[in-house]
Parts: sequence; C-alpha cells; structure tokens
Amino acid sequence: MSATLRSLEGQDEANILREVQSALRGLRFGAVEITVHNGQVVQIERKEKFRLQQPASRQS
Repeated sequence: MSATLRSLEGQDEANILREVQSALRGLRFGAVEITVHNGQVVQIERKEKFRLQQPASRQS
C-alpha cells in the first residue's frame, strides 16, 4: 500500500477503516475498490463473485 490513511486530509481514519472492514466481511471471491479524489476517500465499492459448482457428470 503506497498511501497511508494519515494522508487523507480531514477524514476520520477509524470510520474509513470500519467501512473497509465492513466491505471485506464475508467476502469469499471478489474485490474491494477504494476510490480517492484530491486526497479524500469518496467511494468504497464491493464486487462479489459467486462461484457455481457444476454437478459431477455421470458416466455410464
């Protein structure tokens, strides 16, 4: 990670961390994207993927 939360001017670091933790909670496959504009976190996006298992093929 190249930036630290301390560099995000005027924002509550603990609140940002809580939101990131919330986005990560329960995520098995996917991504969490944090968007920063002018040194401010403006968006936290959670993209979740669901892996579907194909049933085993029956061989006769």
